[in-house]
Formats: sequence, structure tokens, C-alpha cells
Amino acid sequence: MKEFELIKRFFSEQAIKRKDVVLGIGDDCAIVTPSERQNIAITTDTLVAGVHFPHETSARAIGHKSIAVNLSDLAAMGAEPSWISLAITMPEIDEDWVKEFCAGVFELCEYYNVQLIGGDTTQGPLSITVTAQGLIPINKHLTRSGAKAGDWVYVTGEIGDAALALKYIFKEVDVAAEYRESVQRSLDFPTPRILAGQALRGYASAAIDLSDGIISDLGHICSASKVGANIVLDDLPISNALRDSVDVEDAFEMALVGGDDYELLFTVSEDNKVGMETALANTGNTITCIGQINRSEKITTTLNSKPVAINAKSFEHFSAGKG
Repeated sequence: MKEFELIKRFFSEQAIKRKDVVLGIGDDCAIVTPSERQNIAITTDTLVAGVHFPHETSARAIGHKSIAVNLSDLAAMGAEPSWISLAITMPEIDEDWVKEFCAGVFELCEYYNVQLIGGDTTQGPLSITVTAQGLIPINKHLTRSGAKAGDWVYVTGEIGDAALALKYIFKEVDVAAEYRESVQRSLDFPTPRILAGQALRGYASAAIDLSDGIISDLGHICSASKVGANIVLDDLPISNALRDSVDVEDAFEMALVGGDDYELLFTVSEDNKVGMETALANTGNTITCIGQINRSEKITTTLNSKPVAINAKSFEHFSAGKG
């Protein structure tokens, strides 16, 4: 099977046909017509085999995750996902693999009404690059730079299970049989918090998605906002699977720096807390207050109201000694 036959068979046919797509797959460029009074949010992420997912990860999971991580970025800005472009490099054409990969891609696209409008296919080591675009009412987007001293720090969902799944895969920890499926799903099939992001417009002072861990991603908010923060370890939303699989110190470390959670981390002023909680209650997302913003320009952690140090470093591309 050659490139254009591959594209026609697996990527051109899809259930979603948005009215704002004038031209999709098949020409040199896609053409879309955005709605009036809307800004367009644009994000791009690349996933590389052996770096962003283990080589043995299923094709369906890779397809899902390649879309989910991009939609998670849109969620962090308060955007409504609209269109994606997909560039995939693979060693060879395995029709069964591509079919499962596309199932993972289009399942998420159909759920969020997102249309695949273009991309590229090439031969080489397995990697996937997705550019996602979404719509936001003009000047209603969320950013990392609005947090202020006194704001409360919140996170959606539970954190740390994806890191636990990776450690189990690499035989660094054991996980009870009753938890294995759920933690593996946290790693392979993250849920972008689209409705939560949209509900936070007008309430959150800053927001980011948790791709690299709380310490790193909250650090981005603090840096952009020129503030500091204290995280209350007692309040971290850690699952029973994580609590039962490792000791408490390792559980905190995985929750703080493990990454791959794709939950939303956001800050809210005291005045906006009640409105935010009411708005989020209608989205089906759980939220937890895990700390507070201060003027220190440093991130600290406390346990039982006492300062504690977390000896951990989050993942960073091109860093020395990277595994």
C-alpha cells in the first residue's frame, strides 16, 4: 500500500464533517471558516515511541493519546476543539496497526466534534505530530500569567496514576491486580478536560494542563505570573491504587512530578471560588484545592502544616542524564 492509498483508505473517511470546514483532506491546504467574534487557539505536540509512550503501547492507545494531549492543551486555554492536522511517521505500513490507530484517533474526534483536516505520512521511526485548533470567544482565553498572591490552587481529577503505570511497566513497583487496568488506562487513555476548561472562563486567574507534573507545570504559572505557591501534600487527590502500591513519600513524588496526568491545574481568587465551584459542578469533573499562591516566587510543600522537601525532578527534553 502506498502513501495516498493509505490516506484515502484510513484517514479521509471520517464521521465528523464540520460546517466550518470548506476543504479538508485532499488538497495542498485545508480551508476553514471560523465563527465571528471567535479567537483561534492553536497547539502542536509530538509523541515519539520510547520517549512519550513505551514501544509496546497498543495502536489504539497511541491514537487516542496523540489527540488527547493536544485537546488537553486547548482545554487549558478554555477552547472548544474544532480541527486537527496529523503527521505520522512509521517504519512500515501495517494495515491492522493503522486501523487500530485510527480507531483511537476518531473515537476521540467524534466525541468532541473535531474534524481531521490534513497532515502527512512518512516512513521512519514511529512518531506522531498533531496540530489542534479550537475556538474561544474573543478575549475569554485562559493563560498562565494571571495568578495573584492569595489565589487558591486547584486540580481536576486524581493525579499520579499514569506515573504509577509506567513504573509498573518497567517493573519498578508492583500494583495489585485489582488496580492494574485502571492505572494503565490513566496512562494510555487520558481524558482531556474540555468542559472544565470552558467552565473556567471568567473564573480562573491562570490555568495549565498537567503534562509534566504539578511541580513543573505550577512552576510555569508561577514564572509567568511572577508569584510563588505552597502545595499542601495532605490535600493531593491521590487514588487508592497509588496509596496502596507505594509508600507515602513515593506517592507524593509521583503525584508531584510523574506527569502524563492531563488534568487541569488552575488558580482562582477568593471572590471567584463559589462561582467556579458552581460552574465546575455542572461539568461532571471533581476538583481539589491543593494549595495557595503567594509572593515568594518559589514553590514549597507542607505536610501536616509543616514544611517538607520533595527530592524530585520532573521530565525535561534534552536534559542531561535523561532516561
